[in-house]
This record gives sequence, C-alpha cells and structure tokens, in this order.
Amino acid sequence: MTPLPHRYRVRLVSGPSGYGQLSEGALPALQSAPPPQYDGPGDAWSPEHLLLAAVETCFLFTFRAIARASRLDFERLDIEASGTVDRDGGVTRFTGIVLRPRLTVAPGVDRRRALQVLENAEKRCLISASLSTPVRLEPEVQESDLRELVGRGASRNGIVEP
Repeated sequence: MTPLPHRYRVRLVSGPSGYGQLSEGALPALQSAPPPQYDGPGDAWSPEHLLLAAVETCFLFTFRAIARASRLDFERLDIEASGTVDRDGGVTRFTGIVLRPRLTVAPGVDRRRALQVLENAEKRCLISASLSTPVRLEPEVQESDLRELVGRGASRNGIVEP
C-alpha cells in the first residue's frame, strides 16, 4: 500500500437530460442514470446502486486482506447488499444498508473464526466507515459440498485428480 493520504478522481459528463458518463484514466467508462424510483430509465447504474456496490466491493477487498492475514482459506464469497432510502430529519437519504455475505469454506474450517473475520472486515471497511448511514452485517458461513469439490477435480480422499 502506498502511504496516505490517497487521492481519487472521477469525471462525469452529461447534458441537460439522459445518461451521465463516468470516467477516469484507463478505467472503462460507466453509464449512470437515475433509478426508476426517480423517473429514470432503469437500465443504467444509478448513484444508489453505485453506493451499494462501493460498500460491497470495499467489504470484499477488506475481507480478502484480513482473511489472508488470518490465514483463513475460503472458496467463495457472495455478497448481497440492500439499502433503504427514506426521509430522515427533512432530508432524503440512505437510512440503512444491510450486507449479506455468504462465505463458502472447505469442510472442517472453523466457522466461528470465519464469522469473526467477516465481522472484522465490516468494521475495517473504508467505505462503510466513511458513511453516516449504519451498515448492518447479516453473515452466513457454509461448508462447500463435497460433490462440488469432486466436480472440480478433488477426490473423496483429498487427492486432486486431473
């Protein structure tokens, strides 16, 4: 990691109506528009979706770093985020965000330890920590199905087959 502070930029270009085009350097451009709830077309990433995506991706990358440092092996992490927008103190804002990570680990991995790593990732996530909106974690840890492992080349005795 490079020393702090880090600075980030994004450019947004748009006309009086239609889509906004987000860009920055070599990154792929991204179209944005209001969601259907705000009379948008519903076929582009909205600011509301982008905020949830930022929370999810930050959680993912924070989790990976903590899992690696904790030597917690995992096979897959699926995350679903939902957010509620409502009036609060006369302002329309996100009033709550729920992250539902589903972590898949190999049979025998300590599930309690895996839950601790998930909870630690939520506490250390830069984006979540930067928001005044509460982020609630509803984690799930599941063991992979032995049939899935066999389908990917592992045998019942733990030897990987070609």
